Amino acid sequence: MMPTMKFAKIAVFAAALPAAMMAAPIAANAQDVGTTVMGNDDAPIGTVTANEGGIVTVDTGKHSAPLPANLLAEREGNWTVNATQAQINGMMDAQVAAANQARDAALVEGAAVVSADGMPAGTVFTVDTADTVIVQNEAGIITLTRDTFAVNAEGALMALYSAEQLAANTVEVPEGAEILTPAQLAAKEAAAAAEAAADAGA
Repeated sequence: MMPTMKFAKIAVFAAALPAAMMAAPIAANAQDVGTTVMGNDDAPIGTVTANEGGIVTVDTGKHSAPLPANLLAEREGNWTVNATQAQINGMMDAQVAAANQARDAALVEGAAVVSADGMPAGTVFTVDTADTVIVQNEAGIITLTRDTFAVNAEGALMALYSAEQLAANTVEVPEGAEILTPAQLAAKEAAAAAEAAADAGA
């Protein structure tokens, strides 16, 4: 994930933290990867998977939660945060739901798409009922899935791949060829078969 996305995600998360968490005592400066972070209910919240740029990423078992390092404190030999695992997961659930809602609103036919490194990647040609997405550009088409898109910090619809990765997976389309996803092709074939059966029985 690109830095702009990470920054935006962290900013939203920090803004959602309750006042009780913001008042956590003595800031932690260096939590090691693998360290267990405890909650204010003395139960584990999760394990530190990264500590970079003032952000401690904690794997709760459900989410990778980015916590500002100044919200963690060392008490009685344990790293703690003034929240429970359920509260952290709840905030992350809400954040993911909001991000997905924004993505789904932006992911429509004709929408411009940028790569994860901010380069123009084409436009959305189609989105099918199986969440397969085809992006079309001058070089051809790229087949992706709904969960490989997000809305970036600038509000643009972004594929979660670099321009180089997208280019490597672009397929040239022969002139005049019909562009369909597998689900759309299957539906078309089923409709044709049903029509042929109805004609035969007429």
